[in-house]
Amino acid sequence: MSLPLITEMRVRALIVPLSQPLKTASGTVHAAPMLLLDVQTDAGVCGHAYIFTYTPLVLGAVKQLAQDLTLLLEGQPLDPLGLTNNLRSRFMLIGTYGLLDMVLAGIDMAVWDAHAKFLELPLVRALGGSVGSGASADGIPAYASFGMDGLADAVTHVAAAVERGFKAIKIKIGYPTLQEDIAVVRAAIKATEGAARLMVDYNQSLDVAEAMVRCPALDDEGLIWIEEPTRYDDNCGHAQIAAAIKTPLQLGENLWGPRQVAESVRMKASDYMMPDLMKIGGVSGWMQAVGVCAANNVRVSNHFFQEISVHLLRVTPTAHYIEYFQMADPVLVDPLLVRNGNAIVRDCPGNGIQWKEEAVERYTV
Repeated sequence: MSLPLITEMRVRALIVPLSQPLKTASGTVHAAPMLLLDVQTDAGVCGHAYIFTYTPLVLGAVKQLAQDLTLLLEGQPLDPLGLTNNLRSRFMLIGTYGLLDMVLAGIDMAVWDAHAKFLELPLVRALGGSVGSGASADGIPAYASFGMDGLADAVTHVAAAVERGFKAIKIKIGYPTLQEDIAVVRAAIKATEGAARLMVDYNQSLDVAEAMVRCPALDDEGLIWIEEPTRYDDNCGHAQIAAAIKTPLQLGENLWGPRQVAESVRMKASDYMMPDLMKIGGVSGWMQAVGVCAANNVRVSNHFFQEISVHLLRVTPTAHYIEYFQMADPVLVDPLLVRNGNAIVRDCPGNGIQWKEEAVERYTV
C-alpha cells in the first residue's frame, strides 16, 4: 500500500475563553491561546491537532513558525515516525527546545491523526492497542483539575466534581503561608466526603528550602501526589524533596522530550511522570518517554491535551490518571467523554478531534 502524500497544512490562531480563569501560584491564565493545525493529504484524509501557548504574547510567533514549516511538509509521505525524524534532523544545529518543539509536536499529533484515519482506525488501535472491552471498557481513571481558587471555591469545585463521579481531584496550592495551604487541603478533603482522593500542585512556586518545610507537612493528608514544588529543571532539588517525603512526587509537564524524562527518572527526581504532549514531542515523543517510564516502573499520567492523551494512556504500560481540564471543549464537536469518573476512548477513526467551525470562526484572531 502506497502512503498518501501531504498536500498542505492549515494554521489558525485562536483565543478560547476559559469557563473560569486558571489561577496558580505562578500566575493566572484567563483564556487559552491556541493554534489549530490541519494536515491535508491527497487521500482525502485530514489530521487535526492543537497546541496551547499559555500566553497570547507568543501566539503570533508560533503561528508564523508553523506556517514556515508547512513548506517542509508539502509532498512528504504520511509516515509519522519518518516525517518527525526528518523534520527534527533539520534543526540539529539550532536545537528545538521551546517554540519550535511546540510546533513540531503539534505537527506530529496531526500527522498521526491523519495516519490513523487513513487506516480507518482509532489512534489507539493504530498504535497497537484497543478502545477497550469488558472490564477495560470503563476507560482511564480521570481526575478533575482546578486552580488555586481559595478555600471557599475549592470546596465548591471539589463537591461538584464528586457529584459528577470523579474519584480523584486536583487543586493548586502555594498560598502565602503553609497554614493556608493546609487549611485549603483539609477543607477540600472534607468536601469529598470520602468519595474521592486529592492531589495538589505547587506550579514550581517554592524554592527547595521552603518545599522541604511544606511538603513534609502534607505527608499525613493522604494525598495522591504533590506536583512540581520547585523549578521543573532542578532535578537535584526535586530528588532531595522526593527522598524526604512519604507522599509521591509528580513531575513531567515541563520536561522537553524523552531525554529529559530519562534524566529525571535516572536522578529519582520524581516518583511519577506526567508528560505534556506539546513538550514531550507529540505522539512519537510520548511513546519513547513512556517506554523509559515502563522500564523503570514509573506510573504515567498526562498533562493537558486530553483528547489525544486518552488514546495514548491506553497503550502506556504504567498508565495512572488522565487530567480532565476542558480547555479545548468550546471548539470541539465531541469533547472527551467522561463516565463515572473514567475517560472513554471513542471507537472512531483518528484521535477524535473535529472542529466546531462556527466556534473556531468566533475565536479566531
